[in-house]
Amino acid sequence: MANVSACPVNHNFNPLGDAYVADPYPILSGVRNEGPAFYAPAIDMWVITGFDDIQSALMDPQTFSAAVGQRPVFPLTDEAQSIIKTGFHAYPVMSDCDPPRHTRIRRHNQKGFSARRISVLEPKVWAKATELVDEITPGVVDLVSALTYPLPAYMIFTFIGFPDEDMDMLKSWCGNRIAFSWGKPTADEQRAIASNMVNYWRYCEEFVARRAAEPVDDFTSDLVRIHQADPESLSISDITNVAYGLSFAGHETTTSFTGNAVRRLLANREQWDDLCADRSLIPQAVEEVLRYDSSIPAWRRITTRAVTVGGVEIPADAKILLLLGAANRDPKHFAEPESFDIHREDARKHLAFGQGIHYCIGAALARMEARIALDLLAQRAPKMRMVEDQDFDFPANVSFRGPRKLLVNWPE
Repeated sequence: MANVSACPVNHNFNPLGDAYVADPYPILSGVRNEGPAFYAPAIDMWVITGFDDIQSALMDPQTFSAAVGQRPVFPLTDEAQSIIKTGFHAYPVMSDCDPPRHTRIRRHNQKGFSARRISVLEPKVWAKATELVDEITPGVVDLVSALTYPLPAYMIFTFIGFPDEDMDMLKSWCGNRIAFSWGKPTADEQRAIASNMVNYWRYCEEFVARRAAEPVDDFTSDLVRIHQADPESLSISDITNVAYGLSFAGHETTTSFTGNAVRRLLANREQWDDLCADRSLIPQAVEEVLRYDSSIPAWRRITTRAVTVGGVEIPADAKILLLLGAANRDPKHFAEPESFDIHREDARKHLAFGQGIHYCIGAALARMEARIALDLLAQRAPKMRMVEDQDFDFPANVSFRGPRKLLVNWPE
């Protein structure tokens, strides 16, 4: 446990607690109003609460290192660590990596996320979303399993280049990965997740080797061609790490993002009706969802030196939790921040995708997928309604948030 003598301590703040998991926003707003930063013993982290301080931290990677971003919050069992060592060789390359390695690898990845490749994907997103919606029959439907999970999973796997026939296997290996690095899984859960991570890693190694031998027209092949032109600039191991990390990040967050969007819109019926009547409101609605109910309400950093945040002294090597969800409802930056309003003109100022050198590389793809899903739902099911009094289930972890199920009454 760290030295917290100079820092306010909040013994009640616990992002794995039942109340927080059910609805973190009253708690987030409460701690933001209490002060700029505090120490939370439940997770052994310093917590930063306000928009300006979080933005400053995101823009200062020299002080607030990303190295801790994907490390398990709590220590793994010896058994889980042994399983990981048998065949999992991932290392930091993007979200948990600092310059200069991060600068080099991100530069190459941005070429893969070119406007051309994203534009090529758009008709494929429309086609897959339409196929999934066509399969929905009238009655009670879980939109997560019917649309918001399979759509982004299929698209990121297609973007990377994974074969269609491997999709179900890959999705099964992603199960509960959030809990491994961002939650507090049991020993049995750690064992199962660690085994899946090893299987997934070996699959990525074999897949990248095949693309290295015979490149095609996909994101992985783009990276392979960069490697072939300059092997020292981007290694095969770097490409494998990117494929592994991106395949997880590129669908879990967008699934939650789109699920949050549908839930908030249907809960605010007048705004859903406005959107259905005028689908040009969809891009603005997407930004308001990102501000109001982001799929990543908190993210982690670790300090490289002692730093003062809002008058609070935080030591070097302090694990940090940046409360993006609190920042995005900061009344200093948004009028009536606790109100969901798709007509809000400044929603895009949110920090949902981060800022600075780690700004989400897949932001354009995530926005596009959510926009298309909402557009299609507005066209095909404007009279869709949420099932009343349903219990929403959210995964218990410090960083990711989205409903595991979203029951709606799909109209005739």
